Order: sequence, then C-alpha cells, then structure tokens
Amino acid sequence: MDEKHILINIGRQFGAGGKGVADLLGKRLGIPVYDNELLQKAAAESGFSPAFFKKNDEKRRLFRFGSLFGLNRASSYAPSGIDETELFKYQSDAIRSIAEQGNAIFLGRASDYVLRDMECLDVFICAPMEDRVARVCQRTGMTAEEAEKFIVKKERARRDYYNFFTLGNWGVAANYDLCLDSSLVGLEGCVDIIIDFGRKTGLL
Repeated sequence: MDEKHILINIGRQFGAGGKGVADLLGKRLGIPVYDNELLQKAAAESGFSPAFFKKNDEKRRLFRFGSLFGLNRASSYAPSGIDETELFKYQSDAIRSIAEQGNAIFLGRASDYVLRDMECLDVFICAPMEDRVARVCQRTGMTAEEAEKFIVKKERARRDYYNFFTLGNWGVAANYDLCLDSSLVGLEGCVDIIIDFGRKTGLL
C-alpha cells in the first residue's frame, strides 16, 4: 500500500503561536515545515533576492524597483514596477512544487488556497488578543500597547493579502477543516488535536 501523502496548511492569527505549532507538528510527524524556506525557493526560481521576498512577505502592494535593494533581475523588467500578482505566482509555484514532491507543512501564505485542488488538512490557530499580546511582549520586549498595535498592523496585512489573492475571507472557520484556540490547550495540545483529528478523518 502506498504511503500517505500528507499536506498540512496552517493559517494563524499573529501571536497565536502558529509557527510553534507548525514546528512541533513537523517534529512529531517527521515532516518538513515550510515558512521562510518558501521565500528562499521562490527567490531562487524567480531570480530575485531572498531579502526582496522577505521584505514583502504576505503583503499587498505594487513594487517599484527604484525603492528596492538587491534585485538582480531589475534590468529585465520595465522601470515602472512589477505587479504583486507575479510575486504571488512565484511563491505559489514554489508551494505547489514542494507539495507535489512529498509531505509538507506550510505556514500561511494562502497555501490552503494555492493547494485547494489537492488533499490537505487545513488548520487555523487563533487566540484572544490578550494572550497574543503577552506572547509578542515576551518575544520582542515590546510594551503591551506597542504589541497590540503591532499585532493589528501585521494581522491587517495578512488579511488583505489573503483576501485579495483568494477572493475569500481570511480566518473564517468555514475555510478550514479545524480551528483551534491555542490559549485553551497550549501549543502541544494543538498538535495532539491536529494529529488525532487528521487520523480520524483520513487526512494523516
């Protein structure tokens, strides 16, 4: 019997611990997690610098070459700029290429939409604002007020990015197979539930 091809997409509210859940899940299942690695692969395939993709990660905007640093393909494009949909396509191609080659866990970047025609387990990690503020404060040293403003800004960017490219609604429960509040069960608890749910549904 062929081994199960496992693909897991994890969406997350900023500060809810989605990255931690993805990393723990990857270790438990022995599956690689793709986060910044997607940017590296997309950059390699497009010819742009990884720093360019990282700077504009999960953001919506029209990119002007005059304001960018380290673009080694600038001469091959018109100076007026590059449409954001082209950058999304490079990253989407990287996601699909990785997914077709083997098991993978993808963090954000609308991977649930990009892989909508493949069998995947789509998960969303959320948490109350106060819990997310506490996590961001601990991680960055920000004050609670600074952390909340930072979270709101980052989350708006993620929502706009997802909604624009998918024509959907980021964070809406109906988009996912499983939604979890990390403040209730912790990161390890989220991993336990994801694995149990995935096995019961035949997605793992």
